[in-house]
Amino acid sequence: MKSVVERFIEAYPKVFFACHLRHVRDSGSGRVLSARQASIVDHLDGKVPRQVHELAEHLGVTASTASLQLDDLERAGFVKRSRHPRDRRRTNVRLTRAGERVKGQQKVLDRERVAALLGRLTAAERAEVVAALEKLAATAGGLKGEWS
Repeated sequence: MKSVVERFIEAYPKVFFACHLRHVRDSGSGRVLSARQASIVDHLDGKVPRQVHELAEHLGVTASTASLQLDDLERAGFVKRSRHPRDRRRTNVRLTRAGERVKGQQKVLDRERVAALLGRLTAAERAEVVAALEKLAATAGGLKGEWS
């Protein structure tokens, strides 16, 4: 018999892959961002800069891999890099106004796909699933390695 953890780990990716956005289109420029680029944008802020090595560590990639993605995002006008004021060896990255716009309009999941998936359930099942997900999300704060 599978544990609750094993059942969750098997079920979650099926829901995510059925409903996640493949690409994000910037409403201002019409540019299309890959899922990886959209994820990077989602982890950044326009006011509070992040260090590139911290972003890479959080995303589970090397700093050079993150830098390649940031190169594309910077050329497209979505991010801006600058030297850390106290340690010139480090590079900070933050969103531009265009990056903030994309971040505000994009979500991880596609609304229509989620609606279609939830539409396969009864009203009572939908309410139960959403309530359980909200409860799980509320307990997620404060986990080690959490990225705000």
